[in-house]
This record gives sequence, structure tokens and C-alpha cells, in this order.
Amino acid sequence: MKKSVLALSLLATSTVVLAAGPGTWGYEGKTGPDNWGNLSQEYATCKLGQQQAPIDIPTKSLGKATAAIKPAYKASAGEIINNGHTIQLSLSDAGGANLSGVDYKYLQTHFHAPGEEKVDGKSYPFNAHIVHQSADGKLAVIGVFYKEGTENAALKEVFSQMPDKDGKVAIKGAINPTGFLPKSLAYYSYVGSLTTPPCSEGVTFYILKTPMEMSKAQLEQFKKLYPMNARPTFPLNGRKITETN
Repeated sequence: MKKSVLALSLLATSTVVLAAGPGTWGYEGKTGPDNWGNLSQEYATCKLGQQQAPIDIPTKSLGKATAAIKPAYKASAGEIINNGHTIQLSLSDAGGANLSGVDYKYLQTHFHAPGEEKVDGKSYPFNAHIVHQSADGKLAVIGVFYKEGTENAALKEVFSQMPDKDGKVAIKGAINPTGFLPKSLAYYSYVGSLTTPPCSEGVTFYILKTPMEMSKAQLEQFKKLYPMNARPTFPLNGRKITETN
């Protein structure tokens, strides 16, 4: 159990690009998601796990959740990292959030195009995964969908500073993760996994129902770096999904 928690923790906070070799992974071809479980013994859960993420969320006959998401973020300095798979915002002291009655510390935010989760088969062109960790090492992710519309101020702050190749830069000023959240924090929740190798399970997801907007230019700016960095969805395998109104 300790090894599993450690693996989750290390991947959530890691900014190391995997070196060339059997563990190298990507989003297409021989190193794509269909083959992740064959690239390394450490990635076996990617093909053997029964609670993998992302999923296609069905909205009928869901259980009811009563705990509201209670964000307690604050502006913080940090780094913007191009880690070879996505753009990651790592903040040193950004507070956290109370999720299902448990306090979590903010770790990082990273982005996927298209959005990884689906809802009743509907996909979005982009999403953010805001990663948190509890005192006992458990991970929780708030997922935020984005649709094309007006320019997004929070994304602009990140995209204007993000490296265009592998590496990292110190943030100019400070960033508050609250800017990634819509006004409504109603959500779908399920237990899944990291959506990148080693695909460790036991991660609780809170997928917000209300999408944010981003401009077409912003989406194109990200896709110039990562035109497709989303893992396909996985079957529920009996998992229960809950929701708040």
C-alpha cells in the first residue's frame, strides 16, 4: 500500500521527462495508450487495472453526493513546465480544497486536448486537471471542461509564459488556481486512476458539470505544442458514479 501511495505522489509532483528506453510513452503509435501496459512492468496497471481513467460519464441513474467542493486556493509563485507530454502549472503554496470532507493540498494543474472525460458520449476540445493530495498521500483531481468562446484570463496567464519545448520557467508574479473554476461547482465523481503511466489507481475525480470558455486562438496555441494528448475512455467495470446538483 505504501508503494502505491508513493507512486501516486511521485507522479503527481514529478516534472521529469522520461528518458528514452522501454518506459518511453506517448499518445500515438507504438508508444501510444493501447501499448502503455506493454512498455514497462511498472506500467502493467495501464492494461490490467479495473478502475482506469478517464471514463465516459453516463448521466442517468447516478447516486447523489452531498459534499460540496470547498476551494481554499490562494495566489502563489511557482513554475510552468513543458514536460514532454503536457503543460503543467506547479505552484509552491497555493492552498488547497476540501473534497468530500477531506482537506487536500494543491499540487499542480495540467491540460489535455481534447478533454479526457466524456459525458454521455460528448467530448470537449480541452480540459484542465487540478491535482491535489491529502495528508495521507491520496490524490484527488478536479476536472474542468473548456469549450470555445471568449478568451480565458487564467489560461492566458499560463499560455503567455509556457515554454515551447521541454523545460520550465519561473512564473512572473503569482497565479491563483481559482481562475480555472467556473462559478458552479456541481460535479460528477468517480474513483479512477492516473491517466498517464503508471496508471496507478485510487484517484478520486470530481468532474465539474459547467464548462469554462477559451478562445479558438488559445486552443490553437496549446495544440501547436500538443495537438492530441488525451487518453481514451475506459469501461466502468461496476464503478458507481455520484453527482451533485
